[in-house]
This record gives sequence, C-alpha cells and structure tokens, in this order.
Amino acid sequence: MHKSFLEEVVAKTLEKHSSLSDIVFILPSKRAGSYLRDILRKSVRKTIFAPRIYSIEEFIEELSGLRYATNTQLLFELYSSYREAQTGEYESFFQFSKWGQLLLQDFNEIDRYLVPASDLFSYLSSAREIEHWSVSEGQTPMIKNYLRFWNQLQDIYTIFHTRLQRQGLGYQGMVYRAACEKVESHAEGSASDLHIFIGFNALNKAESDIIQYLLREDRAEIFWDADPYFVDDPLHEAGYFIRSHSQKWPYLKEFPLQGLQDNFSRQKHISVIGVPKNVSQVKYVSRLLQQEADTQGSPLSKTAVVLGDEGLLNPLVHALPDTVGPINITMGYPLRKTPVAGLFNQLFTLHLDQVSLGWYYKNVLALLSHPYVALLQPGEPSPGTLRIQQLIKERNLSFLNREKLAKEADAPEELLSLLFFEDSKDPRIFLDKCSELIGTLKDHFQRQEQFLALEHLYGFYTLFNELESHLETYSEITDLRTLESLYRTLLESETVDFRGEPLEGLQVMGMLESRNLDFDTVILTSVNEGILPSGKAHNSLIPFDIKRAFGLPTYKEKDAVYSYHFYRLLQRASKVYLLYNSVPDSLEGGEKSRLISQLLSDPPPNTVVEEQFASPEIHPDLHLPVSITKDAQLSQRISEIAAKGFSPTALTNYIRDPLTFYKKSILRIQDLQEVEETVSASVFGTIVHDSLEALYTPFLGKYLEAEALDKAKAGIDQTVRDAYARNYGDVDISQGQNLIVFHVIKRYLERFITMEMKESERHKIKILGLEKDMKVPVNIPEIPFPVFLRGQIDRIDEYDGVLRIIDYKTGQANSGNTELIEWEDLVTEEKYNKAFQLLAYAYMYHKENPTSGMEAGIIAFKSLNSGLIRFATKTSTRASAKDKEFTINGETLKSFEEQLSRLLREICDPGTPFSEKSA
Repeated sequence: MHKSFLEEVVAKTLEKHSSLSDIVFILPSKRAGSYLRDILRKSVRKTIFAPRIYSIEEFIEELSGLRYATNTQLLFELYSSYREAQTGEYESFFQFSKWGQLLLQDFNEIDRYLVPASDLFSYLSSAREIEHWSVSEGQTPMIKNYLRFWNQLQDIYTIFHTRLQRQGLGYQGMVYRAACEKVESHAEGSASDLHIFIGFNALNKAESDIIQYLLREDRAEIFWDADPYFVDDPLHEAGYFIRSHSQKWPYLKEFPLQGLQDNFSRQKHISVIGVPKNVSQVKYVSRLLQQEADTQGSPLSKTAVVLGDEGLLNPLVHALPDTVGPINITMGYPLRKTPVAGLFNQLFTLHLDQVSLGWYYKNVLALLSHPYVALLQPGEPSPGTLRIQQLIKERNLSFLNREKLAKEADAPEELLSLLFFEDSKDPRIFLDKCSELIGTLKDHFQRQEQFLALEHLYGFYTLFNELESHLETYSEITDLRTLESLYRTLLESETVDFRGEPLEGLQVMGMLESRNLDFDTVILTSVNEGILPSGKAHNSLIPFDIKRAFGLPTYKEKDAVYSYHFYRLLQRASKVYLLYNSVPDSLEGGEKSRLISQLLSDPPPNTVVEEQFASPEIHPDLHLPVSITKDAQLSQRISEIAAKGFSPTALTNYIRDPLTFYKKSILRIQDLQEVEETVSASVFGTIVHDSLEALYTPFLGKYLEAEALDKAKAGIDQTVRDAYARNYGDVDISQGQNLIVFHVIKRYLERFITMEMKESERHKIKILGLEKDMKVPVNIPEIPFPVFLRGQIDRIDEYDGVLRIIDYKTGQANSGNTELIEWEDLVTEEKYNKAFQLLAYAYMYHKENPTSGMEAGIIAFKSLNSGLIRFATKTSTRASAKDKEFTINGETLKSFEEQLSRLLREICDPGTPFSEKSA
C-alpha cells in the first residue's frame, strides 16, 4: 500500500534522526498536525520525548513575541489611529467600518510581504494626485479631502503599529514582520532545535525569509508536498510557487527538492460530473457515498468529501446516508446560518427601522413568525403573537407602537419586555435585552433537551459578552447602528465547531483543510469558475499595477494557489469525483472550472478521465383541466346559494371560469387577508362608492341642481376621509402613496360632480335610488328548488323622463363591453361581463317595478369624458349610433331571461360538472 505524504516525511525523519526531542515540526494547518501526531504514535516503537508540532501561525506568533489581536480590537484600534491622524473632519465608526476592513487587509499584505510601507504609501498618494491633476481648475473640497486621506495613510499605519506594539498585540502581517526581524535571535536562543517545514507551497515574503534563514544556518529541513507532473512543467499553474522557490532560493539551487514523488503516474480514475444546481450536487454526493459504502464497507476512513463551496455543509449533513458510518467534519458551521441568528437579525432590523410612528408591521410579523418566539409564551399557537397578528390585519396597521401592542392587542408583558422594549436605540439596553432573551431561550432548550440549539445559543452568549466588553472599552459604540455593524462583523467569523474523532470515518472538509492530507477516494464539489478558482475579486485599496510593482499578491497568485490545492488533492488518490454546477449562475459560480478543462484536454498518464452529466428524472405533470362532479352534498350547497340569491358578480365568475365560481361561491375561499399599505383596487372602488352614496343621499327623490351640487362638491374632502376611515383602518393618508390615492379619488369625484352640474343645466335629472338592494325570483321549471337573483344597484335615476340604471366602475370600460350582437355570447364570452351585469340589474328592477322601457349604463371614472357607456344591441360591429338599440324593453329582458335561465340550468344541473376553462 502506498504511503501518504506525512507517512513518508515521518519515515525519512526517523531514518535520519534517532531522537525527536529537538525536532520542531511546522505545518500549514492544525489539522495536518493531528494526522502527523497520529502517524508518529504508530511509527515510533520506543518511548521518546515527543517533538513539538506547530501550525505556521502558531510558530510565527511564538517567534514574534506578539499576540494576535481579535479582528474587533484591530478595527477599533485602527479607527482610533485614523482619528488621531485625521486633520479635518472624520467619519463615524459606522461609516469607517465599511472600508476599515479593506485597510486592515492591505496593511496585513504590506507587512507579510515586507514591503517598505513609506515607499508604497508615498507612491500611492502621488498616483492619486496625478489622477486629479489639472492645469486650469482648482481642486474641489471633495477632491482635497480625498487626496488628504491618501497622504495620511502613512501616519495611520505608523500610529496603528505603535498603539498595538504598546499592548503586545499585532495583526497577522505585523506579527509576521516582527517574527522575521527576530528569527536570528530565536535561532541563537534555541541552538539545538531543528525545524522541519512540511507541505508548504505559496509563501509570503516573511515566511520565505524565515525559512531561508533557518535553512542557511543548517537549522531546518523542508519537505514539499508536490509531484514532478506539475512542478517540472514550466507552464503548469499548480507548480508555479515551488518552481519559483527553486529558482530564487540559494539553498534549493544547491540541494534538491525533498518530498517530491511521482504519484500522478499511478493508475487513477477521475469522473467529471455536471450536476444542475447546488442541492442536486449534495444529493449526488450522498448517492456516491452510498455506492462507496456498498463497495468498501463502512467506515469510509480513506474517503474525503471536500466542499469547494463551504455553504453546502448544512444540506450535505442532512443528505448523508446512514450507512457511511462515523463522520468527521473538519469545518465549523457558520453561526450566521443558525436559526438563532435569524431571531437576532430580525430583532436588530425591527428596532433599527423603528420610526416615530412605531415599528413597521412587516418587521413585527417577521419577528413574531420566528419559531423561537413561540417558545417565549405557552399555548399553541402562541396567543400573544396571534392577537398582534389579528390586530394588524383587522385594523390595517402599517406601524405599531408599544401602547397599541399593550392595550389593543393585549400582548403579554413578557413578550413586550423581551422584544418590543423601549429605549432600544441605546446599545447597552439592547445588549441587556439580548442577554435576557438568551437566558429565557436557554431554559426552554434545556427542558426540551434541544442540545444543538443550546450549542447555537451558547455561540451567541459568547458573542454578546464580547460586544458588552467592547462597549465598556470603546466609546465609539454610541448608537444601535454601530452596534449592529459590529455584531455582523463578529458574526461573520464565528462558527459552531463540530466535535468528533478527527482520524476516523468519512472526512468532510473545506479546500484549505485538505492540505498535506491524502485519501484514496476524493469527492470534490462546486468545481466552477468563481469558486475554484475564486475569480478576479479585488478587495483592496491598492490598485493592481501598484501591487505588481511592490511584489504584493494579486488574483493571479490566488489562482495558482487554488490550482496547487486542486492537483495536490488528486495526486495520491486512486478514485476522484469532480462535481460542478452545470447551470451557470452568477451567484453560485459560473461555468465549469478551467481546472476541469485542463484535466480533460491534458489528462495525467495512466489516468482515465470520464465526463458525464447527471440530472434528476423528470416526470412531467401534464396539467389536465380540473373537473368537479356535482354530488348530493354539492347540489345541496348550490340550492342554498340559489335560495340566498346568485349575484351578477358570481355569475360572471362562472362565465369566466366555472372553477373560479366553485372556489369563491361554493367553497367560499376568500383572498388572503393582508395589510394594505396602499389602497388596493377593491378598497379604492369601495371608497368611491361610499363617497358617492354620502354625497348624493341628500338628492334622493329630487332633481339635481347645479348650485346644490356645487355645495356638495365642497364636502368631498371630509366625505372621502370618512370613507377611508370606515374601509381602510388606521392608515395615515397624509403622506406617501396613500396621499396620492386620496387626491386621485377626490379628483375623480370633483370631475364627476362638475360633469353632473353641466348635465343638470341642460337636462332634468332626478335621483330615484342609491345603492339599492334587490332580490327577485327566477322561475325555471327544470330546477327543482327556488332560484333568486340578488344585487345592489349603484344608482337609479330619471334622465329627461327616461329611467336609467347606472353602475359605477373605477376601472376601465368601453362600449365594446356593453354592446351586444349575438345573445348567446352574453353567457359564453367573458368580454360581455359588464353587459350581463347591467341587464341583470335592469331585470331585477323591472321585476319589482315593471316599466315599459329603460336604459342601463356604466360610468367609468378612468374615462369620464365618455359619459354614460350604455348597454345596446346592434346588428354588426360596424353599426352606427342610429342603428343601435339603447332602450331595454320587455323583449330585451325576455331575451336576457332566456340566456340567464340557460346559465342557471347549467350551474344547477347535477350532471354538468364544474370544469376548468383552458387558457
């Protein structure tokens, strides 16, 4: 069986050195150190003093004499340095935090690569001045401030260094630069130590200088985890750094590279699999692991799942088959993706968005719908949250304050105290409430033995404790938005660590954790451009050309790092599965990675590379029109509706689609009640109808007069406000879109009454009825139960002696909807729904008040200039006005009754199902 890279290093070390007590092993990661320790335990046959094993970061920290500061400490110290260096106005901490992280990263790079900071900052400020150089025009204050910032970078850097040095702290680059300066004294102080560097590839300038010094002094050895396949190829990206070291390091010009072994020449099988979308990749990994478990048996100790996109960890954990045996996850689950994070994120949003009117209803509902909020009160569903939700919908509230929640919703005090507390803008009060909330949830989780939830909660307990300590230390946290910015910064880096046996079973890890580790079977996911490699992201204040000039790394070097990790993972494996998302997506990575294309076009020797596409089986669900058979129960329901009365709207719903009629009239399925921040079309129409009824009620039984109408017009404002209050709850109509809609309704009514005033001067108009409720029987012998037609007529008037039935419409209408050629079309074509409604109203009125003739029409407020759009019958589409019959007489109503009876017989016929109309 072939040895792994670490086994080979241990074998060579034991062969060369009889004692390991003075050996210091230095590896790229702690994870590799665990494996090395286990290999040493198995390889050494006698009792010895164990060697020291460090990750490179731990070794550098010990060498430097400085401690790594936390990211938050660094951010605050950097802000203090920025304020001290700034001569003019300075930004708030909240504004600074948006770009302060970038500045930290750049300082880090400058120090890790031992760049003379003063030279770089001088060059950078000069470049910025050239960009804004002008012969004629003077510089604006904005440009002066911009250039002053670049000129002050050197001062910020120097002050920042001094502040950290005084506390014995440092950021990564500063620690690396200090270690590089102290390596000589370290070597003198530990003369017997031999440092063995294992499996490094991309080294920054500080690491390179430290390792070279120790090699030069014969105080170190170095083993490279690489393969001649990509190291000897001058164009292969994976060997870029090791080739560069071998060309530039004097030591490597004299001594050959140790550790290189020809592993790519061994037989391998690589499967390149395109899978659509991320979740499908996770499902496919589960299937592959099941196959491996069936073939190899369990546990899968020589198998690794490496996640190119670490965001797939959670779905992967839930998708893993039970048969794979023990699993070790060498990744922390991001705390920001836990349910507890959702709760606190919504709590921050609720209070950050609070205005003088109160809390925004969507934020309130979002918080109350979180499953953990239900734990704060007994009952299922939680009565307090239910009452608040009902209040919002019933009163149509866009904003809520504490008084409304306490008095009108009768919300429990515990809920108000924990979530809807006052003075929430004070960071100290907000943190106290968060701690109180954590304590309450902890009691619930302990009682219910929800141990994973307790782990998540403990992560937030430590996070808020850290925030409280920062609140005591730094005076910059003065408002809730700054606290929230800091909270998100901390949350971004926090993880819930999985505990398991690191050396047993299936290994699940990220790309960086795979360094120096070897597996027989490797499953690598998300091998897409933009993920592996990560693309041309440039998160830096230093331009690309200046980075190149000063030897700082750019995305090109990053691509070479990804390429090395990819090929190093493949070199000792015998079976490899490379999965990529076959549906390019800008958010989830682009097309398949160039690394795959490289393998396909130039496969290693003795390697079979297969490409295939996996896709889920598709069983198309052909939509067949739904048909509801009328059983005895359904027929009984129809008879009940018939006795109550069919409305014209219900009947036009049936004409449009029988299934819609079935859902709305038979099953009584109503539209979901939601808060209307702006007036919906239905409420808009109701307000117009209510306002017109109120304005015209004084004219009942009277003739319209211009002077009286003019007085009525003066009351439109208050009338509309009253209609709003009745139909639209406690909504503020003094601002925003509601104010616009309010004025639109007023304008509609003013224009309508103005039109009526002009009409009343030329014609005699008498109001006979307003919003008149009607219910009349329809005699149909074939139907064995009573059938009624019911409805509400908006207005009945007399126009120069002609009776008119008028329907108000706030939507669109035209004569094409009200003028009929063929009577059969009335109950088959949706287009004539408005004509059907007008005839239904005329029919009902005639039944109660027989008359020889009348007219019926629509007043459409979106086209008032058209006047009354009257119902008419005509012989052709091109008929002129004189060829149209506008009078509704007995013959007209008889023809309508025939079509109405036909429609009602169909609805009531037990043998005719409710069949969905095809689009």
